[in-house]
Amino acid sequence: MKKVFLETFGCQMNVSDSERVATTLAANGYEITRNQIDADVVLINTCSVREKAEQKLYTQVGRIRGGKTKKPLIGVLGCVAQLEGETLFDKIEGVDLVLGTRAVGRVAEALESVFEDGGGYVDLGDRERDYRWDVADNARNSKFVAFVPIIEGCNKFCTYCIVPFSRGREVSLPASMIVQQVIDLRRQGVKEVHLIGQNVNSYRPADDSGLEKFHGKTPFSRLLRAVSATGIERIKFNTSFPRDFHDDIVAAMEENENLCNWVHLPVQSGSDRILKAMKRLHTIDRYKAKIDRIRNSTRSIAISTDIIVGFPGETTEDFCKTIDLFEYCRYDAAYIFKYSPRFGTPAFSMEDDVPASEKSSRFVELEKVQKRLQSESLSSYNGKTVSVLAERVSTRSERDLSGHTTCHRVVNFAGDMGLLGEIIDVRITEAKANSLYGEVV
Repeated sequence: MKKVFLETFGCQMNVSDSERVATTLAANGYEITRNQIDADVVLINTCSVREKAEQKLYTQVGRIRGGKTKKPLIGVLGCVAQLEGETLFDKIEGVDLVLGTRAVGRVAEALESVFEDGGGYVDLGDRERDYRWDVADNARNSKFVAFVPIIEGCNKFCTYCIVPFSRGREVSLPASMIVQQVIDLRRQGVKEVHLIGQNVNSYRPADDSGLEKFHGKTPFSRLLRAVSATGIERIKFNTSFPRDFHDDIVAAMEENENLCNWVHLPVQSGSDRILKAMKRLHTIDRYKAKIDRIRNSTRSIAISTDIIVGFPGETTEDFCKTIDLFEYCRYDAAYIFKYSPRFGTPAFSMEDDVPASEKSSRFVELEKVQKRLQSESLSSYNGKTVSVLAERVSTRSERDLSGHTTCHRVVNFAGDMGLLGEIIDVRITEAKANSLYGEVV
């Protein structure tokens, strides 16, 4: 039995793909190992959102080839594989196979071919019609939290983003299949599902079967109600595209308690001029209206976002508008990135005219604003009791467990292993920089 070490970079879709790769390989007689040193095969599932992510791949392959007496077969999967294809064999010495984002279901056949005929194997083809979207229980990263893809690909073509080229056009999965997966996961003991996709609220299945009994103004809000009806304890979704974020999504969250009170709504800039250059398809006024609807909900809904600083043409005035937006939205969390050109995107041809030092300065300034807002948000939990899914032993102390609230806050608390997988009431006693600490009620 050959051993396979699988390493994953990037988003939740990549994590989900890796889980299905592990499922496929285990079903075909391979052993998935966490020890890279003993592996006969090393598969690297790659991300291409930022140039630095690609550099991780080059560094990792060099380290694997240079640090072992036993030379494993090395395969590159995911977005970098899809974009670079067979050119990876020339760029990185030691790569044996390349599988694109929609070819991962054929990973067992790819490995068999390489073992028999040698390296140089490439598959960048489409998904097979009978592709299995389910994941074996022992292949998931968590026993209690599961990722459920509902849409893959992207049609938006934001000028800075490579995803439409690496993941292809939007394809929505059948609602009946999604609902059945959630039902099966609940039976397996999963407590929380994440409905995932590049733009989940762009969900528009070709076949509407499975949603007939559920009301809603968009297919996505109807899907939320259908998944809620399965009775699974918690449902989260990520990522939302602002233009497609309908008020009815909030209404569905208000009607169904198991639709968790957290929305990730990437804005990317606080300037209409920069948003237009990014081709984000929304304005700040329209974005604020969506934030207002969320903040005025009958539920207390946490909001997080993504921001790029230093996009081509961004002036000090544009950046100040981003700071103003942060003060207006008061994000509970934000992921801030410095712009870096990505070959193959429309923005690559734009002049990268914001100096690196200025990008760093703006990053630090915006981060200070967000840290203050986040600190105020976290401090507001002191003395409150929150519902926490105990997911794992804390990385900071073996005496503590760690999990998330319904609003996606990380909470650490004292507890024994017997509590893992349980949803527990925890009274918050301390707000830390990025998480909360509490005691079981």
